[in-house]
Amino acid sequence: MNALNRIVMLLISLLLLAVPVLLLLVAFGVIAPQLAEQYTGYSAAVDFVGGLSVANIGSQALIIAAIIGVLVVLIAGFLLLRELTFGRVVARNTVVDDSPGAETLITAGAVRALSEGAAREVGATSPSVSLAQGHPEYEIYCGIGAPASSNYTELASRVRENIRKALESQNVPVKDVEVTVRKVAS
Repeated sequence: MNALNRIVMLLISLLLLAVPVLLLLVAFGVIAPQLAEQYTGYSAAVDFVGGLSVANIGSQALIIAAIIGVLVVLIAGFLLLRELTFGRVVARNTVVDDSPGAETLITAGAVRALSEGAAREVGATSPSVSLAQGHPEYEIYCGIGAPASSNYTELASRVRENIRKALESQNVPVKDVEVTVRKVAS
């Protein structure tokens, strides 16, 4: 994902968290409707929710509203956590040659494409590569499909070695290559 996609996803997830919480706080009288209207500017929704009271709403409607609110918060939290990277540094460009006047960078996308091609070369199907940046080496996680008649351990080992060999031939520093057989191709 590029930076713009990440920012959009982050804003959507924050809105999915903030709007239901604000509406629930107004509905239960924790925040005055006028204060929420002053900061948000959507008076029609605030007036509608501000007119609601616990006494006017039946118990079934309260339960349904609570369930919907919890689901929205869980979905927003999930979307937000997908954007945070715990423990892994997101891969960026790497210097493969730093000699003066001939500096060469390789992008994470190029490393990913090279790794997927190396996995296909030895018989893996539909490889999926994700990268993490160690300093200065890449950590490569590759999920592959395997033909039903193949030896999965041998195929994973060949994929691991071919990815390492392909990247090292391009002077890309590699810390670790982890290969997981995720599906069996028929």
